[in-house]
Amino acid sequence: MKTTEYLTKILEEHTQSVDSIADEEAEELVNNITNSKKVFVTGAGRSGLMAKSFAMRMMHMGIDAYVVGETVAATFEEDDILIIASGSGETKSLVPIAEKAKKLGGKVAAVTLSPDSAIGNLADLTLKLPGAAKDQGNNSTTIQPMGSLFEQSLLLVFDAIILRFMEKKGLDTMKMYGKHANLE
Repeated sequence: MKTTEYLTKILEEHTQSVDSIADEEAEELVNNITNSKKVFVTGAGRSGLMAKSFAMRMMHMGIDAYVVGETVAATFEEDDILIIASGSGETKSLVPIAEKAKKLGGKVAAVTLSPDSAIGNLADLTLKLPGAAKDQGNNSTTIQPMGSLFEQSLLLVFDAIILRFMEKKGLDTMKMYGKHANLE
């Protein structure tokens, strides 16, 4: 199969999976971001990279957004939200972070394949995304390896959430460029 044929199959998977994403869950996440003083994101591996890209776009919109573990991360407080990107919802390094955020009185949102996971059960809200769980092996509905469908869905859904936030706040791309890095 040619590379463009694989790309077509990947895009078909995303088109088919849109119906499995609950609009109410996404809207609840948008509203919680809007109502939070600061937004923190975390994830491991490729999911963590997608979360970092989300934090960057939120910063472009003027949201006080941070990546957990970075040297410039602020203090997490009661009026803040922690968004955890984890397909399994069981990532051992992320569970204690969710527990600490809850203990500090903030909100936790899980963006996951598994709302009934350890992180999902700690979360105040969950956004379930499509993808293949690690234990599905060859029984998966995706042609893609490992967590690729979930990780790509994270990026796309996070970008859709950005668009929804922009709509609600009357922001446009040109306004956002005012907060884009300029020392590069």
